Amino acid sequence: MKLACAQNNLNAHLSLVSRAVASRPTHPVLANVLLVADEESQTLRLSAFDLSLGIQTSMPARVDVGGSLTLPSKLLGDIVSRLAEGELVIEGEESDSFLTTLTCASGRYQMRGLSAEEFPELPVIEDGQEVQLSAESLIDGLKSSLFSASSDETKQVLTGVHLSMQPDGLEFAATDGHRLAVVQTMNQEGADAEETALAVTVPAKALQELIKMLERSSNGTVSVKFDGGQAVFEWADQRLTSRLLEAQYPNYRQLLPKQFAHSVTIDRRGFLSALERISVLADQRNNIVKVMLDKGTQTATVSVDAQDVGSGQETIAAQIVGEGMDVAFNVRYLIDGLKTFSCTDVQLQLNTPTSPAVLTPLGSLKMSYLVMPVQVRS
Repeated sequence: MKLACAQNNLNAHLSLVSRAVASRPTHPVLANVLLVADEESQTLRLSAFDLSLGIQTSMPARVDVGGSLTLPSKLLGDIVSRLAEGELVIEGEESDSFLTTLTCASGRYQMRGLSAEEFPELPVIEDGQEVQLSAESLIDGLKSSLFSASSDETKQVLTGVHLSMQPDGLEFAATDGHRLAVVQTMNQEGADAEETALAVTVPAKALQELIKMLERSSNGTVSVKFDGGQAVFEWADQRLTSRLLEAQYPNYRQLLPKQFAHSVTIDRRGFLSALERISVLADQRNNIVKVMLDKGTQTATVSVDAQDVGSGQETIAAQIVGEGMDVAFNVRYLIDGLKTFSCTDVQLQLNTPTSPAVLTPLGSLKMSYLVMPVQVRS
């Protein structure tokens, strides 16, 4: 193998694929990055795979001699990131040591690799279901749901986002047992809801990496393929594969109330700012904030009374339908949801101080964010 490429381009692509390198590899080759130089297309393809998450990306290169080998991800990344910008020449020997030489304007480095034949192939789906989505709608759906996924590995199926095809489009759902985010995107070209019986749960880690990759090249269409155990996302010259979480996802739709007795419409930024200020005191005790709805004055008052520390309250104008009531929430859950919204006004709907409350952004993404109130003793 012999090729030349730009240092900054190689550094960017190595940073991208390194996220899929195994932190505790069960085999030495899983700590490596696979490099495949293609003389015909004049490209260098890089792949990393920890047997759960796989990332593959391609970049232009001047390939004199095609070939493939694997090199230690961390060592290669550390060297390339510290080199000066300019042309970098990579020459690899197909001997027992797979000795590879990196030559730049200031010097030369050598490292030993492993055979490409030892590197496991990234999953390929040929007969699974396929959906075409715009990168923008995929990013919106994931960003608006991922924050609600659980970080508790003992509830593994809740550590992912559930994707399902609905009549209106693709639906994203995530819950940690205390809150639930449900987001719907519009139907995309090639996604026939009647023919696509899609219902899979993808690990949050893989989807977080997918967002980072898409944000670097967020225009165009993403091909999303699923089979019994894998998901494959492909676009332009990049590809991400992930195993699926196999357990049955909870029936979250039955948690969303069909109707509400109380409705509050409030300025999102004003509500969020008040909660962020009041959370300074809420953090001192148990993260609980009380929301008092006054129909007569058409105001919502957020307050905290942290015994032995202090207290605080702020009042915001609101449009209230239904009787006034007092309800308590974990302030972090409210802040997380409001930060995700990009709208001007939000609507808070609820029935009783102990039943599920639903926050909805008005005039933007079709989303419902359910938060369970906290029961507080008087």
